[in-house]
Amino acid sequence: MPAPVPHPTARTARRTAAPARIAAVATGAALIASALLVTPAVAAPPRAVDPFDPDFGPNVTVYSPDTPVAEIRAELDALHAQQVDAEMGTARQAVYFLPGEYGSAADPLQVKVGYYTEIAGLGASPEDVTVHGAVEVYNRCLADGGTSNCLALVNFWRTIANLSIDIQTPERGCRSGADFWAVSQAVSMRRLDVSGGNLSLMDYCTAGPQYASGGFIADSRLPSVINGSQQQWLIRNSEVAGWSNAVWNQVFSGVEGAPDDAAFPNPPYTTIDETPLSREKPYLYVDDAGRYNVRVPAAQQESRGISWADGETAGRSIPITDFYIATPSDSVKDINNALARGQHLILTPGVYDIDRTIQVKRANTVVLGLGHATLTAVNGAVPLEVKDAEGIVVAGVTIDAGTELSPVLLRVGNAHGGKKLDPANPITLSDVYFRVGGPHTGKATTALEINADDVLIDHTWVWRGDHGVEGFDPSNGVNGDTERWNTNTGTVGVIVNGDDVTATGLFVEHFQTYNTLWNGENGRVILYQNELPYDPPTQADWTQPDGTLGYPGYKVADDVTTHRLDGAGVYVFNQNNPSIITANGFEVPETPGVQLHHIMTVNLSAGTVQHVVNGVGGQADNTNTGTPQFVVDYPAP
Repeated sequence: MPAPVPHPTARTARRTAAPARIAAVATGAALIASALLVTPAVAAPPRAVDPFDPDFGPNVTVYSPDTPVAEIRAELDALHAQQVDAEMGTARQAVYFLPGEYGSAADPLQVKVGYYTEIAGLGASPEDVTVHGAVEVYNRCLADGGTSNCLALVNFWRTIANLSIDIQTPERGCRSGADFWAVSQAVSMRRLDVSGGNLSLMDYCTAGPQYASGGFIADSRLPSVINGSQQQWLIRNSEVAGWSNAVWNQVFSGVEGAPDDAAFPNPPYTTIDETPLSREKPYLYVDDAGRYNVRVPAAQQESRGISWADGETAGRSIPITDFYIATPSDSVKDINNALARGQHLILTPGVYDIDRTIQVKRANTVVLGLGHATLTAVNGAVPLEVKDAEGIVVAGVTIDAGTELSPVLLRVGNAHGGKKLDPANPITLSDVYFRVGGPHTGKATTALEINADDVLIDHTWVWRGDHGVEGFDPSNGVNGDTERWNTNTGTVGVIVNGDDVTATGLFVEHFQTYNTLWNGENGRVILYQNELPYDPPTQADWTQPDGTLGYPGYKVADDVTTHRLDGAGVYVFNQNNPSIITANGFEVPETPGVQLHHIMTVNLSAGTVQHVVNGVGGQADNTNTGTPQFVVDYPAP
């Protein structure tokens, strides 16, 4: 693709952002004003957007191939230094590269990616932007423990997308010849073309290999991949030259070059030839004339391989001028007015305090977050609702519970019953993450509630924080690890009430009853990862009303007749009370139409799960720490 017309400003200055069912019942109040006494408010006119140089705010940096490599390197090194330990921070950043070449074999550009940072190309194809060097994440060395505490288990919340990496890592000793991507949950790698070396999903050079709990790759063409120490991973609709190693649960869906899984669980590979339903995440790009657009890929059924192999990814392009580009200072009222006018929504990087619901009602509306834009509930609000309208896409958004109880953080579809939509144009959630606790106390009854039919979840992490700053009272020294159960409350992670809901990459952790409760028919899940809560104080706190010990990490309702789950793990680490018992990792109705394929439980050194599913499968406990208990198929063929 030819280089675009130069921008008036090729690089936007960067500044740090200011800190800124069980049943759920929608409530509201009608505001009535007399026309004789009150002058009607006039809605603000649409905000003008320069198609050649849109204002994405102070936390977005756009580089041109004309920018000196030394300057890019210095700025991105400084950004990484700011974000490498900012796990609970408020800064959000996006860094974009205009089409062209960056770095060289003689002068490589080696970029390290910290928390809440998105790195992406602005080409129509990943081949339009090439970084000669590396784009990487290393083990994070925490303050206590020296090199023995260098790990990737908390390398969350970062994104890389839509570019080519020509691996150039000369004279790096242990790191030569590889691009390191040592990450865990809420980390997305999409639309990459990587060549010139290996892609390593572990950092084996910083204090040697350490466990990681990732991860997700989609729509990418990759060299040989060193999986190494990753506990679980999903790679979807991609090409790989090779794949080595596995820990517990490695899933390949629609991947050319995927390994065979006939020997499961040695190694624990799950290979699905074609992805039943997929839609790639929307992405910013600059066209030949230099105008910004958002490409919205079309949904695919029974697909395999990358979407850009034969040219432009199938779908539609939306001019940037059709978007309302929001900043954290915008009110929800202004955002809702823009959506009601028929505009799409871009959330620029930052933390948004949401005191009333953002409502997405119109079919085919796109909500795209940049740089891990974060919506935080205020005063118990429901931050985001998606109505029963086909083709709505929400992507790249993190939703945080606030300090007052929210009934739900994201509701999709009418709470009193969903509507049948076009299965060829599903409502889609891509890289939508949820957090209850972590940087502050969080309270939510349910994180994600799906009532509509024909919904696609394409990579989500739904997390009730197992660590963070919440729950600690410095005045009396109360330890958050033991008090979190009462201060950082999340009852249910995901409730699916709609039919024909598909999830590719469903990660749900630490909720206080069901992590995932699936009530709808014909659900399909490809890779499920769960950790049970670490912090129940007593067995009584972790026992169901009918006396069942604990809650399963994955529950399909008793009246469901059709469901399919491929590649799933439930992990136990009852660190506050290792004597706690959970009866089953999975609970499903015993009917031929409900099928689980390649599932497991594992003990992480505290607590017990007696069976994998419905009384079947071995016990995971302290006698077999780290050794999974596998069930190949349930029910057995």
